[in-house]
Amino acid sequence: LEGRSKADEQPTFNTNERNITNVFSHSKPKQTKTRTTVKMEVLLGITGKDFTIIAASKAAMRGATVLKTADDKTRSLNKHTLIAYSGESGDTVQFADYIQANSQLYSMRNETDLSPSGLANFVRGELASSLRSRKPYNVNLLLGGVDPITQKPALYWLDYLASLAPLPYAAHGYAQYYCLSILDKHHHPDITLGQGIKILNLCTDELKRRLPIDFKGMTVKAVTKDGIVDIEFDDDKVVKAA
Repeated sequence: LEGRSKADEQPTFNTNERNITNVFSHSKPKQTKTRTTVKMEVLLGITGKDFTIIAASKAAMRGATVLKTADDKTRSLNKHTLIAYSGESGDTVQFADYIQANSQLYSMRNETDLSPSGLANFVRGELASSLRSRKPYNVNLLLGGVDPITQKPALYWLDYLASLAPLPYAAHGYAQYYCLSILDKHHHPDITLGQGIKILNLCTDELKRRLPIDFKGMTVKAVTKDGIVDIEFDDDKVVKAA
């Protein structure tokens, strides 16, 4: 026995430690529920020479069910800034009302309106704070306006992950799959309001042609240096399939 080397000795195991190791080695990772974004709504934004157009679908949907056919998914933040929203039904209205109330409170306290850039960064900050909470808002936004000082149009794309991007044109929902190529082809920085409406018509015609869902028309508003204007839009136009 004294001549045996350490290599010849039988290793001893602690049964308690072995059981604990086996338990951890066979444990399954925790399943985390991912938040899915709602893409049934249509949001479109177009900037031009001295204006910004914001368009949103009128249908309020839950799955395949249409709950409302004249839903206004826009909120005016001040005289020269407008937002359009999509996402979870409760989150969208509550968050939009919260942003609208804070924007109006700032205007009353300071006797001046925030610029579209300032409001976009404020909205992004609120989305980022919400993202780090237990129940974040599932809201996607387009924020458009005209700077009251420089008279330049602005459009900002925001999503529920608090991403912020200034863009000449933007889309949310199914519109981004069908309309971005049309906007890329026809848009240029010096288009007039009439040309912007024509481009918007091209986008909605393509959506009617390609999508199997009926989004009940569009709510269209334009922001100019004179304020926010409602634009009449032909929702009853019949588009034949390709």
